Amino acid sequence: MTKTQDRRARPAESLFQPALTRLKGYALSAHGEHDGLREGTRLGLLVATITWLWLALIDAVSGDPFHTAAALGGIVAFTVVHYALNVAYSVSLVSLIHGAARYPSLILVALIGFAMIEIGFIMLTAALSYLLGGIAWLSIFGGSVIGAAIAFHLLARSHPLGVLLREAENER
Repeated sequence: MTKTQDRRARPAESLFQPALTRLKGYALSAHGEHDGLREGTRLGLLVATITWLWLALIDAVSGDPFHTAAALGGIVAFTVVHYALNVAYSVSLVSLIHGAARYPSLILVALIGFAMIEIGFIMLTAALSYLLGGIAWLSIFGGSVIGAAIAFHLLARSHPLGVLLREAENER
C-alpha cells in the first residue's frame, strides 16, 4: 500500500496528526508558554483591560464618563473586582483546557462553563439595566461579548480546541 492509499484509508488520523502531536506535548510542560497560571493571568489581564476600556468608552460617548464604574461601587473598587474576576475566570478556563489534553471531556466542561458565564452576563445586564439604563446592554453585555470573542480567538490560536472536542466526542 502506498502512502497516498494509506492516507485515504485513514484520512482523519493523517489530517489531525500535526494537531495531535501538538496536543500530546503542549500540556505536559509545567513551565514556559503553557503554564496555566501565567497564561491564564495574562489572558485575564488582557481581557479585563479591553473590557474596562470598552466600558469607559461607552460611558464617555454617552456623555457620562465612568458612570458604570461609579454606579457599581466606585472606580477603584470596580476596577479591582473586575480585574480579579477576569483573572480568576481566565486561569480556570486555561486550566480546564490544559487538563483536557489528558481528559478530553474537560473541554466540554469548559464550553458549558463559558456558556453559563455568558448567560450570567445576560441576567446581570438585565438586572443592572434598572440602575444604569439601556446603556447597560451596550456597555456591560457588549463588553462581555467582546471579551469572550478575544479570549476564544487567543485560546484557539494557542491550543488545539477542535482536536480536543473531537477527542472528547471519541471518548464516549
